[in-house]
Amino acid sequence: MTETTKAFYRRPIIIAGVLLGLGQAGFFDGIFFHQLLQWHHMFTNLESSKTVAGLELNTLGDGIFHVVDWLFTLAGIIVLWNAVKAKNTLLSTSTLIGSFCIGAGLFNVIEGILSHHVFEIHHVKPGDYQLWWDLGFIGAGIFSVVIGWIILSRDNNLVSNG
Repeated sequence: MTETTKAFYRRPIIIAGVLLGLGQAGFFDGIFFHQLLQWHHMFTNLESSKTVAGLELNTLGDGIFHVVDWLFTLAGIIVLWNAVKAKNTLLSTSTLIGSFCIGAGLFNVIEGILSHHVFEIHHVKPGDYQLWWDLGFIGAGIFSVVIGWIILSRDNNLVSNG
């Protein structure tokens, strides 16, 4: 089997991993930063969460954010399910983990750039050093993408499902 053929037959696992990574990183962000630490909510740079109306708006934003995370996760599960059922998919835990890391990292990079810098709807930890927290969030995403890419590029343990 050529490298091009291997890449084609592991593509569904990569797509599933990226979708699952995007969804789960979003859930982690929402649960950890929004709910447990309560450092920010979706729109805290636009409307303070310190008033009832502001908290209602931010809770709605967090809820919509979680729906999107859920849709990415659901799509990833469906793609993974179909990939496992297909007879020509090359299955590999390393491929799934590497692509999951890429998806999770992409979430941090995309959400970090858009929400923290372009639209400025919130920051990771508002106040002193908020730029460093925001850049650290993006940096963690870049690190995750690089680790995922390394895992994918070293994955030679491909097993045919057929």
